[in-house]
Amino acid sequence: MKGEYFYTDKDGFYGVYYKNPKPSDRGVILMLGDKADDLMVKMGVKWLHRNGCNVLACATESKDYSWHDQPIESFEKAIAVLRRKGNSKFGIIGASTTAMAALAAASYIPDITLTIALSPSDFVMEGFYRDEKDGARERPGNGESTLSYKGRPLPYLPYAYRHPEYWQKLKEEAERRGDMAAARDMFDLSEQLCPVTENMKIKVERIRGKLVLVGAQDDSLWDTCRYIDRMMERLRVTPHECRAAKLTYEYGSHFVFPQSMLETVLPFGSSLLLRFAFRTLKEHPKECRQTREDIDKQLRRIIKGW
Repeated sequence: MKGEYFYTDKDGFYGVYYKNPKPSDRGVILMLGDKADDLMVKMGVKWLHRNGCNVLACATESKDYSWHDQPIESFEKAIAVLRRKGNSKFGIIGASTTAMAALAAASYIPDITLTIALSPSDFVMEGFYRDEKDGARERPGNGESTLSYKGRPLPYLPYAYRHPEYWQKLKEEAERRGDMAAARDMFDLSEQLCPVTENMKIKVERIRGKLVLVGAQDDSLWDTCRYIDRMMERLRVTPHECRAAKLTYEYGSHFVFPQSMLETVLPFGSSLLLRFAFRTLKEHPKECRQTREDIDKQLRRIIKGW
């Protein structure tokens, strides 16, 4: 799959534009994983192409998937590229950390009229590094937010632990839960130590068009369904212009991807391979697959109506 590359030093953001083989005026910023051209991204690109969208896959340009002080302006520049490519509708999709970034970007950029957040938080997270310092796969930043705007870091929820205890605690929780990765206990403790304040919260009421919040109760990275409920309550009591859809499920893990998206690159073994990532996928494979199939149906319907 060929794409046109854009780089931060030259274009103001890092990404790859994948033009739909069929004519379309709908452009979607896609953020999956830590790159803009790996297998996971291409899985999402193929799925979005089938659903009638051009795709601009974006990521941080760091080689170690660090997220710290990523400028919201980079998404504005990405939208400008989509416009130059002939797109007149603009959407954004993120999963996990990038779901948070997608929500934040949409709250600042009114041109975005479709926002899909898979396993999001409702607050800005503290920045983090994955530079293997002292043997730790991940560590918190030093007073850094994940996101910035106009040169200033956005207020964020500090992690409960500092380096090197941070990575030690994440490893312990993952081992105890039997998951590839887990941080739910840490995020719960973080809120106990420093309750989320108004300035840390993502202003979802500023998002335009269609907003879709997707999550599962058995998510072991963080309590995304609680965060989604808080966003829905915020919209209930705050004037807003978006039309919000809440898609939450009992089972599904942190990987709440549409089933047919997974099958674009793993047509025969997607469900089997997923079981190695999170214990709930092994213990409740039927229910998790039903979740992914329903998400698939709902998102395809929403994108079609966009």
